[in-house]
Amino acid sequence: MIIEKLILVIVIFAVSILAALYSTLLERKAAAWFQDRIGPNRTGFFSLLQPLADGVKMFIKEDGIPLNTDKWLFIIGPGIAMFTSLITSTVIPWGPDLEIFGSKVALQIAEFDMGILFIMGVLSISVYGIMIGAWASNNKYSLYGAIRASSQMISYELAMGLIAITIIMMTGSLSLRAIVESQHGMNWNIFYQPIGFVVFFICALAETNRAPFDLAECESELIGGYHTEYGSMKLGFYLFAEYVNMFISAAIISILFLGGYNFPGMDSFSGNILAIMCLGAFFTKIVLIIFIFMWIRWTIPRFRYDQLMHLGWKKLIPIALINLMITGIIIAFTKGWFN
Repeated sequence: MIIEKLILVIVIFAVSILAALYSTLLERKAAAWFQDRIGPNRTGFFSLLQPLADGVKMFIKEDGIPLNTDKWLFIIGPGIAMFTSLITSTVIPWGPDLEIFGSKVALQIAEFDMGILFIMGVLSISVYGIMIGAWASNNKYSLYGAIRASSQMISYELAMGLIAITIIMMTGSLSLRAIVESQHGMNWNIFYQPIGFVVFFICALAETNRAPFDLAECESELIGGYHTEYGSMKLGFYLFAEYVNMFISAAIISILFLGGYNFPGMDSFSGNILAIMCLGAFFTKIVLIIFIFMWIRWTIPRFRYDQLMHLGWKKLIPIALINLMITGIIIAFTKGWFN
């Protein structure tokens, strides 16, 4: 059992890292397509070696620590950012159980009844990696970027949490696997919660500091934002953490609203064939959501900071509260609570 879980941990973490690596290639190709350019076209077949070349470049860059910084906090900051982005993958159900050598293997590292609370809790502490690194840098631009990032993430977590509560009310469980199984086939939550899906998607963009919510690393104002003083793989950890967060956010959106690993006609299959097809369906949804993240980045201009906060507090939170109230009333009527 321990060996099985250890292998699953290594595989899922490796997949998350590879997803982050090749998301950078997809981003550059998508940007080139939107801007009528060619993009990377020199490293390997279809530039498949470009992420590896970028990784090698990060490794061999000079790794310096600026003067007047808190050395240990400066080192710990990127580590916290990377750790919190990877640890959320442990509770995600990637597919039905696989049967290997006569024994069932669950495609989920840790299955417990409060998976969605674990996700929200880790999201709430992920900002510490940014704040610690920026504070330790002793750079005013880094600190401004960290203040923006923390304010932004705290603000949009509220609306995200309210939308998550509506899904919990509909499902009757905090377990991510139970939420997925309640959407069997095409019984997806997006058909019942379209407004919730839009609000949650916008909040996910803000939580991952993606454009048009990338105020924390706005080059025209803050040079590079909270990672201005970083180089080599310390900078790489911050950049990889952003792409891992995008990958995990796409997985969570798929689980809550798009049925997770469910797909139409899945009842026609069984056994390992069903598990493999479910895994493929899940990753297809994740890739499509990531592409939409990138599409938005390269087509919509960046908000001003006051517009960002206004949208979060005065628009999304009230919409999420109204959506929660309407969902509660509908559930109460359908279950006969007023009789």
